Amino acid sequence: MQIRQLPGMIEAGLATAAGFLAAPFQLAIRGYVGWVFLKSGWLKLSDWSQTLALFQSEYHVPLLPPTLAAVVGTAGELGCGTLVVLGLLGRGGALGLFAVNAMAVISYRDVLLSEGFEAAIGQHVLWGFMLLVLAVHGPGRWSLDRLLGIAPTPRNVTL
Repeated sequence: MQIRQLPGMIEAGLATAAGFLAAPFQLAIRGYVGWVFLKSGWLKLSDWSQTLALFQSEYHVPLLPPTLAAVVGTAGELGCGTLVVLGLLGRGGALGLFAVNAMAVISYRDVLLSEGFEAAIGQHVLWGFMLLVLAVHGPGRWSLDRLLGIAPTPRNVTL
């Protein structure tokens, strides 16, 4: 073995290890980010009068009346959250939650973008990146998409 081959061997070993970790990593992302949105949707649903009041006074969703915005937001969190957790139509569910997340930031920007709320906006950024990872890489081997044969076989793309 020559010294020049060592970096390639190390990279190959790391790539192999990463391949074994991809499925549990994608499952962990799906479980965490999906649960965050499922909890939020369930909270909205469990006190609907409070949810409607918040959408009328605090959350300013562009182009939608408050009641419709509350219904769409709650349905998006619950529906897409469920899809993400299960890995069913995983990319679509992730993009749906990404849209819900983006709309939450836009609707509540007066608070989230103000001083002292850096951690709150940071959470939304983290969730957005996690959802984009799922949209780009898919829900993974441990998903209903893969089990049902819905997900295409991943291809290596060289840029």
